[in-house]
Amino acid sequence: MIALVQRVEFSKVEVEGKVIGQIGKGVNVLLGVEKGDDEEDIRLVADKLVNLRIFPSEDGKKEFDRSLQEIKGEILVVSQFTLPASLRKGRRPSFDRSETPERAKDIYEKFVKSLKEKGFKVETGLFGADMKVYIVNDGPVTFILRSEDLKKPRKVK
Repeated sequence: MIALVQRVEFSKVEVEGKVIGQIGKGVNVLLGVEKGDDEEDIRLVADKLVNLRIFPSEDGKKEFDRSLQEIKGEILVVSQFTLPASLRKGRRPSFDRSETPERAKDIYEKFVKSLKEKGFKVETGLFGADMKVYIVNDGPVTFILRSEDLKKPRKVK
C-alpha cells in the first residue's frame, strides 16, 4: 500500500462538477493499493498516518511537532491506482503491481473505515471515477508512506 500524504489547509474532490468530499486542516491522502495488500497493511498505514508528527507546534517554533490526532485534523482519502505503477521500462506506465479493481476497492473502503473508527472526520473520493482533486498543500509538506517500509523484516530460519 502506498499513501501519498499531503499536509493541507483545505482539500476537496469533485466528480462531474459536484463536490463529493471536502476537508479543512488535515491531510489529503492519495491511496494506491498494491497486489497482496491486506489487513496488516491497512493497520500499519492508518496507525502511522494519524500519529505522524507533521504539523507545527502551537507557537509555530517547531515545524514537525504535532500529529493529526493532536490537532484534531481531517482526512480526505482518494483512490489512486497509478501510485504503484512502474515507470522503469518504456514510455508507458505498467500497472502490474496495482491490485485488481474489485480487491482494491475493498481494501480502500476498509482503510477509510479504520480511520473513521479512530474518530476522525474522513471524506472520500469516488472509487474508480474521473475525479478533480483540489489541494491547498501547507508548506508544502508531502510524504510517501509505504506499508512495505513499516513491516518488520522477517527472520530467515
